[in-house]
Amino acid sequence: MESTATLDLPGAKPGFLDKERTIAGPGFSRWLVPPAALAIHLCIGMAYGFSVFWLPLSKAVGGAQPLACPPDMSLVAELFTTSCDWKISTMGWMYTLFFVLLGCSAALWGGWLERAGPRKAGVVSALCWCGGLVISAFGVYLHQMWMLWLGSGVIGGIGLGLGYISPVSTLIKWFPDRRGMATGMAIMGFGGGAMIGAPLADLLMRHFATPTSPGVWQTFLTMALVYFIFMMSGALGYRVPPTGWKPEGWTAPAKHANNAMITKGHVHVKRVWGVPQFWLVWLVLCLNVTAGIGILGMASPLLQEVFGGGLINKPELGFGQLDKAQLASIAAIAAGFTGLLSLFNIGGRFFWASLSDKLGRKMTYLIFFVLGFVLYAAIPWTAHMGALALFVAAFCVILSMYGGGFATVPAYLADLFGTQMVGAIHGRLLTAWSAAGIFGPVLVNYIREYQLSIGVPRAQVYDITMYILAGMLVLGFLCNLAIRPVNPKYFMTDEELAREKALAHERAAAAETHGVGASTFRTPAALVLFAWACVGIPLAWGIWITLQKAVVLFH
Repeated sequence: MESTATLDLPGAKPGFLDKERTIAGPGFSRWLVPPAALAIHLCIGMAYGFSVFWLPLSKAVGGAQPLACPPDMSLVAELFTTSCDWKISTMGWMYTLFFVLLGCSAALWGGWLERAGPRKAGVVSALCWCGGLVISAFGVYLHQMWMLWLGSGVIGGIGLGLGYISPVSTLIKWFPDRRGMATGMAIMGFGGGAMIGAPLADLLMRHFATPTSPGVWQTFLTMALVYFIFMMSGALGYRVPPTGWKPEGWTAPAKHANNAMITKGHVHVKRVWGVPQFWLVWLVLCLNVTAGIGILGMASPLLQEVFGGGLINKPELGFGQLDKAQLASIAAIAAGFTGLLSLFNIGGRFFWASLSDKLGRKMTYLIFFVLGFVLYAAIPWTAHMGALALFVAAFCVILSMYGGGFATVPAYLADLFGTQMVGAIHGRLLTAWSAAGIFGPVLVNYIREYQLSIGVPRAQVYDITMYILAGMLVLGFLCNLAIRPVNPKYFMTDEELAREKALAHERAAAAETHGVGASTFRTPAALVLFAWACVGIPLAWGIWITLQKAVVLFH
């Protein structure tokens, strides 16, 4: 199979989507690549915001009064029924499909991406993600849940995986001097996608809603079109640097104690399963994400159940003693809390990843685990003290480190395993995210239900959970502490590396590019500003909407 990728027919020219056609010429500004990556990540990041559709869809048949399915109806029957409304728990399986398929597709096709290039991967991602939304629109129109699972869940999940890893290797090669910052900028977009997509979906559903329809299928189609334009623009905007390219005036630092973890060699993706450091980083990511993702999905009920009437200056009232109006008031405050966590989630992706360029990746993760342990262990104390400000601050820092863990790990992999196949290796590492996406929410929800079943007050049901999550961070700390530079025996030989570069269409393309090195062309600054405005304006709008919700928390 691999030999077909290297077959060069006489006179054959590379296709428009092929990697050879994306080699940047002299004078190209590397600052055009991050907005291209953001254009894709801001779209696929809507996976975090899909819950905005659950309530309208739960009333699609019955209208104002949901028409419940019979209690004895099986899950399989519910996937095909047209006579009753879907349960929110059934629709919630979409989240599991999203992140399981994200990890699996990234692992399966990461190696293909390295050879095909980011443009082709970005186009496939756009077709899968937006095509999945179109299939889901038909599923809503026909009231067939299986079509939503297939469309957005499976096909869209594949688009998530390819879109998520499509810029990683390219950005690391464009920014060898700022690996963490570069990947942080792109992965920040995935965390911010829901901040744009969720309010946009709400506006569209209000626009399309009729007395007999919540407007969801029309919203899916509209968002598919908008996302397709943005994602295709991002995919076509990708450029890869010529082999051996370096930023002007930059030289790779000599190896010393401060950067001993940064390797000069390159590990093949097929060999990485047998490298101990890969599994240590896998556990580091899995444990960090499990702790964060477990509380992210429960943030709103957690705040309401722990503080109850204390959120509206009635600390004597527990959650179960509040009337309907009071419950509505604290729900609005909890929504602001969730919005605030989203801001710290995306801000942490850029902040911590950029800081890792100074501190080093290993030290950054040590901070995550030590500080995270202290904060998780302190949360029950802040709750029992009624210290709302400290409680909120602890969660904000925790979520910043949750996002920072995602954004820092690609640079960690590049440091350990080299840059040649870092995108493919990152794809395989994302199976840790799939595992955490299942384990984290199940752990938090199971412990909560068990605590309630044995009569633990709602204000205390999360105490044990926080201590368990703190213990998981201790394990993560030990795994990170055990990471050492990779043994040179795992690196590709010079011959293997040359063969991989040929398979990735780098060698000939680099020679062609260097042949026109005398060109004086420079990317216009106006074009760079325009590219950043195209992604910056929607992101700023999403942040503004989120801030308006979050301000309720401080009233």
